[in-house]
Amino acid sequence: AVFCANDLLALGVLQALYAAGVGVPDDLAIVGYDDIEFAAAAAVPLTSVRQPAVTMGAMAAELLLEETELEGTDRTHAHRRVVLQPELVVRRSSLAAR
Repeated sequence: AVFCANDLLALGVLQALYAAGVGVPDDLAIVGYDDIEFAAAAAVPLTSVRQPAVTMGAMAAELLLEETELEGTDRTHAHRRVVLQPELVVRRSSLAAR
């Protein structure tokens, strides 16, 4: 199996494997990251890890506002660590025929 850092890289690997005659997913499974629109539309739909993009953006804005609201004041800011849960979107590129 191949796990790629992003979907564009995974789609490039998929294309190269196809050109080399390697069957996906029968010979090799591929998983990408980001779940871009093209992942589902590939010749072999790509399994991918989907990030909660809207939640990430809202949380980033919230954290930034917290930081800037304290500028110029005597108040201190406690940094927070936020962990968001990604989702595995399973498609054909990782499902071998039975």
